[in-house]
Amino acid sequence: MSGRNASDELRVLCSPGPLFLQPLWDGLRAREALLQSPYFPAVFSIGTYLGCCLPFVLLDALCPWVPALRRYKIHPDFAPSARQLLPCLAQTLYQHAVFVFPVTLLDWARGPAPVPPEAPELLQLARHVGCCLLLFDAEFFAWHVLHHRVPWLYRTFHKVHHQNAASFALATQYMSVWELFSLGFFHLLNVTLLECHPLTVLVFHVLNIWLSVEDHSGYDFPWSTHRLVPFGCYGGVEHHDLHHSQFNCNFAPYFTHWDKLLGTFRSPHAK
Repeated sequence: MSGRNASDELRVLCSPGPLFLQPLWDGLRAREALLQSPYFPAVFSIGTYLGCCLPFVLLDALCPWVPALRRYKIHPDFAPSARQLLPCLAQTLYQHAVFVFPVTLLDWARGPAPVPPEAPELLQLARHVGCCLLLFDAEFFAWHVLHHRVPWLYRTFHKVHHQNAASFALATQYMSVWELFSLGFFHLLNVTLLECHPLTVLVFHVLNIWLSVEDHSGYDFPWSTHRLVPFGCYGGVEHHDLHHSQFNCNFAPYFTHWDKLLGTFRSPHAK
C-alpha cells in the first residue's frame, strides 16, 4: 500500500494536467463564499500590494542598524522618510476604498462568476500567466510612452507617479486614479481575452504586483527577477530607476524588447 501511495503522489507531482493544482484549487473552492464576496477583489488587491511592499519597508527600517543591507540598495544613502511613506500609503488606501471597491461592487452586482470544479493544468497556467505579462508589458509601454510624450497627459495623469525621484516600495502605486484604472483595465482585458481560469487570474495578479513592487523597491538582490531571466530580456530595478531619473527611456515596466526595438532603451550600466 505504501508503495502504491508513493507512486500515486509522484504521478500527481509530475502530472501536466490539473492533478498538481487540484488540492490548492479545492481548498480555495471550499471558501467559495469568501471568493465571491463583494469585498474580496478590493481586499485581495490591497492585501497583495501591502504584503509585497512589507518586506522592503522592513528592510528600509533595518538599514540604519544593519549596514550590510546597503550593498543591495541602488541608492545606498537614501531611506524613505515617514513624510514620504505615509502619503503613499494613505493614497493607496483611499483610492481602493473610494474608487476600486465601488467598481468591484458594481461588477459583483451583475451576478457571481462561475467557479469551475477542476483546476487548470500547470502548463496552461504558466502559459497564460506568461502571455498576460507580455501583453501587459506591451500595453503599458504604449500607455507610458503616450503619457510622457503628450505634455497635458503627463501633467494631468502621470506626473504624480514621478514625484519621488528615488523609488521605494510604497511609491509603486502612488499614482493618479486614471493610471490605476488603466493598469486594472489592462489586467482585466488580458485575462478575459485569454479566458483564464480563476486560479490563473489570482496568480497573475500576485505576480504582476510583486514584479511592479520589486522594480520600485530600490533593492537589487542576487535573486532579483532580472538576474534570473537570461539574455537581458528583463529590465529590473536599476532599469526602471533610470526611467525615474531621466524620464525619456526604459518605458516598459518589465521586459526590454519594446524599448530596444523603438530606441528608448538605456542600460543602467552604460558609461
